[in-house]
Amino acid sequence: MNSIEHNGLILLELPEDGPLLATEQDAVDMIGETYGTGTDMIVVPLTRLDPSFLDLRSGIAGIFFQKVQNYRLRLAIIGDITAQTEASKALRDFVFETNKHGNHLFAPDRAALLARL
Repeated sequence: MNSIEHNGLILLELPEDGPLLATEQDAVDMIGETYGTGTDMIVVPLTRLDPSFLDLRSGIAGIFFQKVQNYRLRLAIIGDITAQTEASKALRDFVFETNKHGNHLFAPDRAALLARL
């Protein structure tokens, strides 16, 4: 994992390679990696998320966002989800509302994420 500071925030970036994250325990383990690091935001590449993460009916996205928020952290998902948001109004609305509030973010790439922070 890579930790960087940007605009006074400490971001913990998960590597693109690694096991898919899909369960509540995966969310807890991910949060556990932040202990003692001063992390403000966990940055997860889309490639690390189980494909069902973007299917809101699966509940996985809700579990991850809620767990992260319970620990007073922020979550950013980086990757191109254009095809998925075009195919699902519910996902498109979820991403819009998530980005509007700004606590958690979806961004197409790292540069776009850093520009939003």
